[in-house]
Amino acid sequence: MARNQQWQDDYWLPLMQLYLKKPVGVKPVYCKAMVDFAMEIHIAPQILFNKMCEIANLETPRIEHIWQEYGKNPRRLKRAVTLWHQMRGFGNEHFFEGVDVQETFERDFRPVSTDSRITPVMLVLILDQYFRLTPITMVAETPEIRQLASLIKLPVQNIVNIMELFQHCDPYLRRKDTPDCPLMNACQEIWQRYGNNDTEMLASYARQLKEYFK
Repeated sequence: MARNQQWQDDYWLPLMQLYLKKPVGVKPVYCKAMVDFAMEIHIAPQILFNKMCEIANLETPRIEHIWQEYGKNPRRLKRAVTLWHQMRGFGNEHFFEGVDVQETFERDFRPVSTDSRITPVMLVLILDQYFRLTPITMVAETPEIRQLASLIKLPVQNIVNIMELFQHCDPYLRRKDTPDCPLMNACQEIWQRYGNNDTEMLASYARQLKEYFK
């Protein structure tokens, strides 16, 4: 049975709690708190962002009612959100037993394999930086690589190694050999998704993703 991934009214409470988290206001689409909540309820961060904008604008009578009840009373809201977690089986590993959760965006924020901590979104950021450099500057001493390594908390040499793998995906470099590396398939998949498209679109997406690592 596929789990219904539609928006439910009880999601307003934890989303409002996130909205009220300091600094109060609409949070970036890919900030970690937004992504964590999105993965918990299996609704894409972009949808949550739009819903949070509705909160900011008090767009419906339902939102106005919730705001009047909880907006000025964070303790009441906290209790309500705690109850919401308990009622939906939060933290219960058996809650979704027998339920087929159809994941889409979630995979991008999970490691590419059980023996790696590298995620597809990290590869997206590395690919974006790849297009800003030349092969000769894809080395550990390059400041942009060191800055990216610091942001996503990966060793600098890992960034360099992944850029080397992307060079084997790059049709302009015409490298015919395929490295025997566990990350090669993941790099090829990210290249197919983003490497042949408009680099400005990739750059825009990468800028948003950086919020997740801040």
